[in-house]
Amino acid sequence: MINIEELKFDEKGLIPAIVVDAVTKRVLTLAYMNRESLQVSMEKELTCFWSRSRNELWLKGETSGNYQHIVSITADCDNDALVVMVEPDGPACHTGTTSCFENPVFQSEERHEFSYQGLMDLIEGRKVEKKEGSYTTYLFEKGLDKILKKVGEECTEVIIAAKDNDKPETIYEIADLAYHVMVLMIEQGISLEDIHKELASRHVIDHKVKQEKMTK
Repeated sequence: MINIEELKFDEKGLIPAIVVDAVTKRVLTLAYMNRESLQVSMEKELTCFWSRSRNELWLKGETSGNYQHIVSITADCDNDALVVMVEPDGPACHTGTTSCFENPVFQSEERHEFSYQGLMDLIEGRKVEKKEGSYTTYLFEKGLDKILKKVGEECTEVIIAAKDNDKPETIYEIADLAYHVMVLMIEQGISLEDIHKELASRHVIDHKVKQEKMTK
């Protein structure tokens, strides 16, 4: 860990802070911190920035309630920029959107950005706005029993592929299983954040168990 004194603030005493959702990995906003706001951020574990327009400290969420709970702060190789991983209570942008970055400038026709949340949104869209010929819509129309049957079938396919030590086939089947589990999640009203929080809580428990074993 480095300390604040090792960071390189610009001539105005500021350092850029890129805020990223710790669950979705989506960039939420770009803001600036000075030494004081960074210190406040670490003490409160809430993002606090320096407002260049108002020329004052700005605790994100103080008026809106959309606090950003800090998971970690990491400096780049030159120590002159920060990445702040957070768990947000609400939208990051003053316009009410999740992220401040919502205006596409360019999109490659050959390469496409993928995210689990993007896939979840697509799956949910197939449930809300049914699309004719869509396999996902078909699963939702058939209901829970059909979805559970497919999850069970894909579990079996993963086991068979792994037992055969067929890595490419195992990857393929795991992807199929992941997709069908996500369909089940949407059907049951379970979000990626729900799973993230559950796994995070287990990590803490596991860490404590390891510490207890080491002290015995």
